[in-house]
Amino acid sequence: MTSQTPFLGILMLDTAFPRIPGDAGNINSYPFPAQIRCVTGAGSLDVVSASGPSDTLTEVFISAAQELKDEGAVGLVSTCGFLVHRQKEIASAVGIPTILSGLSLFPVLRLAMGQIPIAILTASADSLTTGTLQAADIPAEEVRVAGFDDCPAFSRAILTAKDAQPDQLDSATIEAFAVTKAQTLVAETPEIGCILLECGNLPPYANAIRVAVQRPVYSILDAAALIWAGSKSQ
Repeated sequence: MTSQTPFLGILMLDTAFPRIPGDAGNINSYPFPAQIRCVTGAGSLDVVSASGPSDTLTEVFISAAQELKDEGAVGLVSTCGFLVHRQKEIASAVGIPTILSGLSLFPVLRLAMGQIPIAILTASADSLTTGTLQAADIPAEEVRVAGFDDCPAFSRAILTAKDAQPDQLDSATIEAFAVTKAQTLVAETPEIGCILLECGNLPPYANAIRVAVQRPVYSILDAAALIWAGSKSQ
C-alpha cells in the first residue's frame, strides 16, 4: 500500500544508543516528510568494517528498502556510511534515488573544491582506509582521514554490540573530539577544502566543526536534501 504523502526513506542500523537531533536516525533531522525503517539484525559491528555488510544482511537491507519504496518513499538514505559497500546492489534493487553514504558525495565535492584535499571524519579510520575508500571509488591520496575509534565516548556507545550500548550519549565530549580531529587535519594540511562526514552519527556536530575550522561540512543529510529537492512527487 502506497502512502498518500511522499517521503524520504531512511534505512537505520539496529542500535540502542540515543539518536540525538541532527543524527541521521532522528526523524527531526529532516525538514521534509521522512520515515525510518530499522533493519533488524544490522548492528554497528555488522556494517562498520572494511568490507561492509555480508551478502545475507544485504538482502535484509534490500527487503527493507523495497518495503519503503512500496509505502511511497521517493528516495532512500541510510544512517551508516559503510553501506557504500552495497550502494550499487541496493540502489539497483529499488529503482528510486538512493544514496546510502555521505562518501558518495565525494565526486561532486572533489570537483567543487577544485580537486584540493578533502578531509573525512569517520566512525572507524581503520575500516575506512583498508577497504571502504576503495569501495567508494575515493583515491586515498586525495583525502585526509580521522576516525573516532579512539574516542571512548563514541566507540563505547556506537561501535559496540547493541546490548552494551548506553541509554545516554556524551555528546559534548564527542563534539569536542570531532572539533579537535578536524582542527588537527586542517593544521596538518591547510589546503583542505571541506570536511565530509562518513558517519550518520556525526551531523549533530557539523556546525561546531564548521565554526572551528572555517570550512564547509557535508554529510548524509545533504544527500537526503538533494534527493528530496529532485523529487517530482513533492
